[in-house]
Amino acid sequence: MLRRLQRLVSRAATAKGGDRRQLLALIDDVETARRGLLRECAEVEGEMRQVSVRKTAIGAYLRNAQAGRGKRNN
Repeated sequence: MLRRLQRLVSRAATAKGGDRRQLLALIDDVETARRGLLRECAEVEGEMRQVSVRKTAIGAYLRNAQAGRGKRNN
């Protein structure tokens, strides 16, 4: 994705203001890259939520296991 964005930046730097077709294609490519980034962001956010839930569950399990053995951590 980073390489794709770098290519888009390079294309934008060389784009001529009067070439409407080239600019429209560039805008379309930028929008496609933006949607891809948003999709990846949503996936990472979902994975982070899952990790948080797992972390909470593991913590609760450990606390219960320690309480069952009569140990206390302060």
